[in-house]
Amino acid sequence: MTTTPLRLGTRRSALALVQAGYVRDRLSALGHEVELVEITTKGDVSMAPLDTIGGTGVFVTALREALLDGRVDLAVHSLKDLPTAPADGLVLAAVPEREDPRDVLCARDGYKLSDLPVGARVGTGSPRREAQIRALGLGIEIVGLRGNVDTRLGKVADGTLDGVVLARAGLARLGRLDSVTEVLDPMQVLPAPGQGALGIECRAADTELVQTLGALDDPATRAAVTAERTLLAVLEAGCTAPVGAYAEAAEGESGLELYIRAVVAARDGSVSIRKSATGPLGGAEQIGRDLAHELLADGAGAVVDAAGPASKEE
Repeated sequence: MTTTPLRLGTRRSALALVQAGYVRDRLSALGHEVELVEITTKGDVSMAPLDTIGGTGVFVTALREALLDGRVDLAVHSLKDLPTAPADGLVLAAVPEREDPRDVLCARDGYKLSDLPVGARVGTGSPRREAQIRALGLGIEIVGLRGNVDTRLGKVADGTLDGVVLARAGLARLGRLDSVTEVLDPMQVLPAPGQGALGIECRAADTELVQTLGALDDPATRAAVTAERTLLAVLEAGCTAPVGAYAEAAEGESGLELYIRAVVAARDGSVSIRKSATGPLGGAEQIGRDLAHELLADGAGAVVDAAGPASKEE
């Protein structure tokens, strides 16, 4: 039993606090006292498009600074927000079991994506979602959107939008799955790398805490997100281009295997490059790297470059 409470840094949003509460409860079950320390990030205080306020890392930097200067002992992130480059002095100590990472549509009148009339207005803050929905050729108008879950759903309720696309994981954690009208098939819309997973960081020098947090790590989830994030890193997209990836662990002929699908798409939907790969669970990093090189060989680099400083996944 720890004598001094572990200080867990978290963003102040409702979803972030739920996620932090989950980590706190897991640690409490192991006999550790935990107190939440709320940290305001740049991404929380500005409603400007994410590309104009820094893109990748806007929800992470303040938490990492709090770790490095000793204000908190550990921090929990939505893993899709975490830059792929490692941070000096910090370690990703645990990746707990992942929530369902798929995207969902929350639309008026119970509509599914294919039921929406031509010209229907669908909101999303994600260039990845925008690119893949446009590629479906349904004639849907994509409207830029930021804000918390309630704000976004409110745009549908008040008639401003016909629907919004969100991550199922966030709605599940908030108890809002009743708003979902369709879970989007990854064959049509692949989620963001790391979507649905949490990342728990601490200082690398706190070896005892690193070991403690290791009890929360789920090896299958760790392998899946490692493949997805390695792919993203090799593409040098850094979450700034419309890139989707989804890896799953499944029983194969010789034990657990990792199956990953990925897409790099032009934001206007004019180009969509999709690839998949399978390999041993222990080779997650290599699988992600090899698949990224296959995408690059098919022209993904030009798509990434053309996307420029698009707003980061949200």
